[in-house]
Amino acid sequence: MNHRQHKLTHTVFFLIALFTPLYSHALSTLSPENSGRLFAIKGSNTIGAELAPKWVVEFLEKKGAKSIQIRSLSKENEYRVTGKNGEKDIYVDIYAHGSSTGFSALNENEADIAMSSRPIRNNEVKLLQSYGDMTNVSAEHIVAIDGLAVIVNKHNPLIDLTLKQISDIFSGEVTNWSQIGGANQKISVYARDNNSGTWDTFNTLVLKNTKQLTSQATRFESNDHLADRVAQDTSGIGFVGLASTSRVKTLGISDQYTSPLQPQPLYVATEDYPLSRRLFMYTPEKIPLPIVEEFIHYVKSSEGQAIAQQIGFISLNPISQSAPEDMDGPDEYLSLVKNSERLSINFRFRENSAQLDNKAKQDILRLVSFIQLPQNKNKRIQLIGFGDLKQNNQRAIVLSKLRATTVKSALYDHGVITDAVVGFGPFMPVASHIGSGKSKNQRVEVWFYDETQRDINRFATR
Repeated sequence: MNHRQHKLTHTVFFLIALFTPLYSHALSTLSPENSGRLFAIKGSNTIGAELAPKWVVEFLEKKGAKSIQIRSLSKENEYRVTGKNGEKDIYVDIYAHGSSTGFSALNENEADIAMSSRPIRNNEVKLLQSYGDMTNVSAEHIVAIDGLAVIVNKHNPLIDLTLKQISDIFSGEVTNWSQIGGANQKISVYARDNNSGTWDTFNTLVLKNTKQLTSQATRFESNDHLADRVAQDTSGIGFVGLASTSRVKTLGISDQYTSPLQPQPLYVATEDYPLSRRLFMYTPEKIPLPIVEEFIHYVKSSEGQAIAQQIGFISLNPISQSAPEDMDGPDEYLSLVKNSERLSINFRFRENSAQLDNKAKQDILRLVSFIQLPQNKNKRIQLIGFGDLKQNNQRAIVLSKLRATTVKSALYDHGVITDAVVGFGPFMPVASHIGSGKSKNQRVEVWFYDETQRDINRFATR
């Protein structure tokens, strides 16, 4: 077997493991320590309030456990998922008090998995270095995508706001809705607490870690409790994860030089929406518990991702959407995507690097599996690169093509042939070209199409 055959064989088995549901089998791997606890999960309330308990329930069911229940513990946002392995009681504990608490719990050996709605910080990587490199793909697990929704009462007439307007409101520089085109009414500000990854994401993306949250803000540990307050307050504004938006109105958000986007599934999944974010689970890189590894595998499987979607988050399973008729962009871009469908995968890269980031490495495998589905056998893939502003547009275009070529090469290594890459440099930004927006604009879109339809389109445009 040559190197390429070996790599393809390894990929096939990996894809089977990644996308095949976890079937029930003997419960020897559910044998806990004397206490009956299989493992503990601590951290983000966004993940831990509903999603993590549901994942644990479904995982234990797949493993054959019986009499499974979710019980609330003595403190709010703490849960125990219980079940029976034969006659033996087993359980998994979930403590959802904010992302920072998950990393502290890992360090103190009080948890096996840290839930986080933000990437691990440099000081936390250093704190946990005895566990290995916590930024490695074997330790950092992207488990879903969430959109940080800016919410108002359903009676508020506003439709969208800019990131600057939101920043001005939450910092206290704007205190009345009339200052931004609304009613003459004092603004009530609601925010998550300091332990929350939701707060950390908002602080980074909106307040830019330079402005202070207004002292008039009311703080909440729970997304749902915050949303309930906004639903009752016609002057209220807050921010929550997508799963907590059913009772309120979400606002479209725009960044500098970009069009307003609502937190719709495709825009959140591609991370084009300005306040999209990744949800993480972190496990020790060095010798994690086998049952924990198996649970993480289930969470990232197509079945686990379907549960995330049911609850209100954005699944990592690829979805597609036809190009809207009113799309803006260069003529060549519009010609390429006409009669095509855009996939919910945007490939992004490590900061200041041409290397695919951890999500992109997994998305390569997801795309390979997706394109090999029977219904996609006659489809072709078009990769389109974008970038940030450089000294001149030509350099930006070249670099955007190189990023698309990186993705093309990774897919080729797994036996998937794509069309010639195209790059459009700094055109069609999804974020400001400064700060964190710079790396967000460095992306590769994935479009797929029926070859016959593309030929018809090219003939029609001659």
